Amino acid sequence: MSQARPVPTDLDEWKALAAHQARIRDAHLREMFAADPGRADRFSARVGDVFLDYSKNRIDAETIRLLIALAERSGLRAGIEAMFTGEKINVTEKRAVLHTALRAPRDERILVDGKDVVPGVHEVLDRMAAFSDRVRSGAWKGATGKRIRNVVNVGIGGSDLGPAMAYEALQAFSDRSMRFGFVSNVDATDFVETVRGMDPAETLFIVASKTFTTLETMNNARTAREWLLATLKDESAVRDHFVAVSTNAAEVSKFGIDTDNMFGFWDWVGGRYSYDSSVGLSLMLAIGPDGFRDMLAGFRLVDEHFRTTPLESNLPALLGLVGLWYDDFFGAETVAILPYSQYLARFPAYLQQLDMESDGKSVDREGRPITTYQTGPIVWGQPGTNGQHAYYQLIHQGTKLIPCDFIGFCKPNNELGIHHDLLMANFFAQTEALAFGKTAEEVRAEGVAEAQVPHRTFRGNHPTNTLLVDRELTPNVLGQLVAIYEHKVFTQGWIWNINSFDQWGVELGKVLANRIVPQLQSPTEPALEHDGSTNALIRRYRRIRRGG
Repeated sequence: MSQARPVPTDLDEWKALAAHQARIRDAHLREMFAADPGRADRFSARVGDVFLDYSKNRIDAETIRLLIALAERSGLRAGIEAMFTGEKINVTEKRAVLHTALRAPRDERILVDGKDVVPGVHEVLDRMAAFSDRVRSGAWKGATGKRIRNVVNVGIGGSDLGPAMAYEALQAFSDRSMRFGFVSNVDATDFVETVRGMDPAETLFIVASKTFTTLETMNNARTAREWLLATLKDESAVRDHFVAVSTNAAEVSKFGIDTDNMFGFWDWVGGRYSYDSSVGLSLMLAIGPDGFRDMLAGFRLVDEHFRTTPLESNLPALLGLVGLWYDDFFGAETVAILPYSQYLARFPAYLQQLDMESDGKSVDREGRPITTYQTGPIVWGQPGTNGQHAYYQLIHQGTKLIPCDFIGFCKPNNELGIHHDLLMANFFAQTEALAFGKTAEEVRAEGVAEAQVPHRTFRGNHPTNTLLVDRELTPNVLGQLVAIYEHKVFTQGWIWNINSFDQWGVELGKVLANRIVPQLQSPTEPALEHDGSTNALIRRYRRIRRGG
């Protein structure tokens, strides 16, 4: 796996795709469907409860054949196996990439540096389950003897986005007698509004930081500590109202948290891949250990599919290949994630981090600048039908090519009149309208004035994927959906020959922020050695902040 790979655009398979794109780029989906009545069956795949229809894409059988040839030439199958077996494919940090081990069964063996990591995973899961049962049953009491009714997760990045997204997605399965909050932003408003109305005597904080030194998280954690002690007064109360998700026992103990209530994780789990580890403790408290394990089973189902299924029917791989087709051969720069479920309101934001932090790279695994192809797309979106009354206008009639993933459910979590049928009617109508549009002739046939015809014409030919789930959104289904996108990201990153598992760009901002904090707080005018703009802005901020 260590041998330098060719630049992707130098591969014959890449060049064949470029030539193929030139031949079919002007073909319209209207023509493709008219010429091939069985197209919808041919371009589909499924795993578990998720059915993928990718027929409304600007592809034909040759496109898929060539994309699979590119994946095979890029060693995708070997890359998948290297990830699952614990090879250190995170080359810049010399680490294994084993989020898949977080959902491995107890009898599986996965070795990292000669040590089986699976027993440790289940030891942490069992401790999480025992703790969750105590809190949910009321056996765990706060310092005054009251039961815990509020749980606040304090983290940032993957330690916040994952559990916050999953909690919102699975509210239908949560303990409604408890209130859950998530604090990540160092803006005080996030903390103040989250704890508003909470009784400190009934509140448990989960501080999620691997090193227990993360600037934003630890500032929020100290604020939470002060908020608690302002009411409970006794420092020993911290032990009853704080637990940690961390690996730094010394700092956890110094904070006042009993290290018996510290839940660890591993350096082979990246933050954006971690909410199915101890980082998801708040989620387990919400949905219970059984619900959490059901979610892990959903992850595992897709893991096995991705690892063992041939590429031509491998749902995550196909999703990745079709996305790469638009990113690199049509020049598309974004992808819209459009879940038709209000419970998935934060799913696009979660996928933003998963995709953009993973594949937002401009050098390859050998450190060579990437100059001849695009890497990760910009990810955005919000639930339907809200988006239909906002940005869908640009997708339908704007000048940009925006591939879209539509995610819908055959069954609702909440049965209420005709709501779900109305929601799903919009779901199906939008992909149809985006694909086929409306011709000028069709507009004229409706008796529209000629001057209005250009404005009411829809060119169509906008690509979409439809992910239709056979059932309602459950913990198991959420696990399936997240794993699908994890492996979609891996597929693209591997073909682009980038390291999808580091995030050095995030670190730079942290370093600079730590330099600037004392400059903002200094009682005397600090010596500033930034650029002219930053120096002037800092001086302006200091002057106004101090009322000058």
